[in-house]
Amino acid sequence: MEDRADRDLRAAAMTIGIVTGGGDAPGLNAVIRAVHRAATRRGMRVVGFRDGFDGLLHPETAVVLDRANTAGILGRGGTILGTSNRGSFTVKTALGTPHTLDPSLIERVRATMHQLAVSTLVCVGGDGSLTIALQLAQAGIPVVGIPKTIDNDLSATDFTFGFDSAVAMVTEALDRLHPTAYSHRRIMVLEVMGRHAGWIALYGGIAGGADVILIPEIPFDLDVVARTVRAREDAGRHFTMVVVAEGAAPAGGEVRATLERDREAKLGGIGPMVTTELERRTGKEARCVVLGHLQRGGAPTNTDRVLATAFGTTAVGLVEKSCFGAMVALQGSHIVAVPIADAVGAPRRVSSDYYLLQVARDLGVSFGES
Repeated sequence: MEDRADRDLRAAAMTIGIVTGGGDAPGLNAVIRAVHRAATRRGMRVVGFRDGFDGLLHPETAVVLDRANTAGILGRGGTILGTSNRGSFTVKTALGTPHTLDPSLIERVRATMHQLAVSTLVCVGGDGSLTIALQLAQAGIPVVGIPKTIDNDLSATDFTFGFDSAVAMVTEALDRLHPTAYSHRRIMVLEVMGRHAGWIALYGGIAGGADVILIPEIPFDLDVVARTVRAREDAGRHFTMVVVAEGAAPAGGEVRATLERDREAKLGGIGPMVTTELERRTGKEARCVVLGHLQRGGAPTNTDRVLATAFGTTAVGLVEKSCFGAMVALQGSHIVAVPIADAVGAPRRVSSDYYLLQVARDLGVSFGES
């Protein structure tokens, strides 16, 4: 059985590589800081790969993380290492069609790790990035995953860091739009992110007092939404706040998306469509705000800072235990290890019995259901 001295000797010879992939999210720097701090306390060394997974092909751009370059980053948005959601390692295109990595890329990753004496990769990302991590793990590369996505749509974890910060931005936007909607007696439509799942729209809509919430899980009927607007008008409430996720679609309709070669579809356009149709069907003035990348930027909330930090330190613990092919996850009140394979593939969506749906309905919120 391995004793403490043996573990300390093994840790002293270990170098962890960390890579942040996919879209940026508040809390990435908190993870980087936590991995460095926890690894250093165990006598390990940490190397950061720049600009996403493509950085694994360019060992000359890697940076050794230390106290100086990780100081003061806990509350910073973005990632000091940079990231990318396109390039040589793209594994999902169109509306999420998966692809297999070229074996030559995996061999180049091995060569980079050997050159820099990196024994393990900590991969931080969402569905696409963790699909890459899974394929690396299946090829025999020691990998530990950390879930990151503002969409909160990764399976096997209750929450991902970045989500709470995005919801806070949606809530603030609704708080700011309410007075102008009331003053001008308008319909205000706020389009938020949410490719496959409506978590941001649901949480942000409830927190910001939306009257209508349209999410990918519930196909909506614009006539029903228009009736909601007219019913509010008849009750003396002359404005309506609508939140719509970018991946929402009317019953029998399709998601609004622009297809690009060698990358996932760019979603957007549902907000303006809903705005135009509601104005036509109700005769009321309507305006649309697309929140876009404002949901990704800015300092992480305290919740995301704590969650990202807990994920980072736990990931180092998994490396120390040689628990590879695993992802850290929040389940209930515990941070646990789950197989990366359990987290990717099918997105975690808002289930029909999710408690907040009933909460919203009890408040009179419409989901545009027929």
